Amino acid sequence: MGQDLGARSFSREDRQRFRDKVQRCLEALARMLAQDRFAQDRQRMGLEIELNLVDQEFRPAMANAQVLEKIADPAFQTELGQYNIEINVRPRPLAGDEAVELEEELRQALSNAEAKAVDTGARLAAIGILPTLRTEHFDPHWLSVGSRFDLLNKEIFSSRGEEILLNLKGSPLPGRDSETLRSYADSILPESACTSVQLHLQVRPEDFADHWNAAQCLSGVQVAIAANSPFLLGKALWHETRIPLFQQATDTRPDELKNQGVRPRVWFGERWINSIFDLFEENARYFPGLLPETDEEDPLEALNIGRTPKLAELRLHNGTVWRWNRPVYDVVEGRPHLRVENRVLPAGPTVADIMANAAFFYGAQRALVDQERPLWSQMSFHAAEENLYAGARNGMDAQLYWPGVGWTPPHELVLRRLLPMAHEGLSRLGVSAAVSDRYLGIIEQRCLTRQTGANWQRQTVAAWEDAGHGRQEALSRMLEEYLEHMREGKPVHAWPVRNH
Repeated sequence: MGQDLGARSFSREDRQRFRDKVQRCLEALARMLAQDRFAQDRQRMGLEIELNLVDQEFRPAMANAQVLEKIADPAFQTELGQYNIEINVRPRPLAGDEAVELEEELRQALSNAEAKAVDTGARLAAIGILPTLRTEHFDPHWLSVGSRFDLLNKEIFSSRGEEILLNLKGSPLPGRDSETLRSYADSILPESACTSVQLHLQVRPEDFADHWNAAQCLSGVQVAIAANSPFLLGKALWHETRIPLFQQATDTRPDELKNQGVRPRVWFGERWINSIFDLFEENARYFPGLLPETDEEDPLEALNIGRTPKLAELRLHNGTVWRWNRPVYDVVEGRPHLRVENRVLPAGPTVADIMANAAFFYGAQRALVDQERPLWSQMSFHAAEENLYAGARNGMDAQLYWPGVGWTPPHELVLRRLLPMAHEGLSRLGVSAAVSDRYLGIIEQRCLTRQTGANWQRQTVAAWEDAGHGRQEALSRMLEEYLEHMREGKPVHAWPVRNH
């Protein structure tokens, strides 16, 4: 969720000062890009996983403060809702067998955290949306303790001026009619339902635009083949309901501003880019400061004396514009670098699935970047955005547009075109053949069986309902089975499906 802020309110002078500082940060960034001041290390990957906490009845466990105290590991941090925590793994090179080492590190960290969480009566759940959430769990008093969450909640509602409307029509369960959710919330806690995996890739400034454009092209395919968020507030909705939910839960616009074409803060974007500067400049041009806290440093003066600027206001502002592929400026040990942060994937179902999703993304992204004729020169930006929503709505049943192929189901697109590209891309990144075969083999089997986490959840709930159970009981029983399979660790394509 970003940095902590003091408990305060903001004045008109604060907002003007923040806008001016963002502009100075932009000037400093432009100079740094022109002067090639960025780290040129080999490509490094990073990973964040947001997790849910559940109690013995598989309901949300509002216990993250106690759980984090028990875990006592700085890799684990708090998140928006009291039933959320997050793990951040240390960055590492992509090449060689690093991914396998990361998988083992993740398994061990999550196993240790689970053992500590049990002491508080909680368990960990890696899933896109916790299916047992109910409207009472979005009450403002369930915000995590910490002034930044209260302040963010206050500022979004102050900008919006009215309650948040969650309004979604779903993709029907097998043999059933489609379902509709229409619910109001008086806090931003519906955002806490959206638990994701965020993939980071450090890139050189001159390569950033190609990597970001490639990530945008892949977003629809990613969510279609990795969907894991089919239920919200008891309703069967999109296969990856996180996508529309996150946009609605953080929307600062009342209907009148939407009708005027004001851009949402959860944003796919609107054009292909030529530089990372394009994205930061759009942030400053289109979005007012949501948390206008200023830093004492003058970024231009820092540059003039040879120091790397923090660009604190630029980074804080960037953290309140939730792009599905976000630009990141960071400074580590005095050296600045740039990253693409891919944010479209849900958490879970297993560590193996998460690593497979990451390998597919990094490999296919690199292959697209290396193409002689860029894919984004053959595809409208609007088509890439429509792919995202189609993949999120219908998962493996979606129809996606791809240049040279036309309209195609995502599993066929992956099996016939993108998997070979991902193998090639990982090879060019220096990833070992054994690692590539392991993780891309999981993607291949998932596409052959067409079983995502979302499909498994939907079929399992339908089976429990056919056995005579109501929706809430079916969701609880499904989640219990899900957590057993998650801990067992087999990829989701190998999970057995209960007979109807």
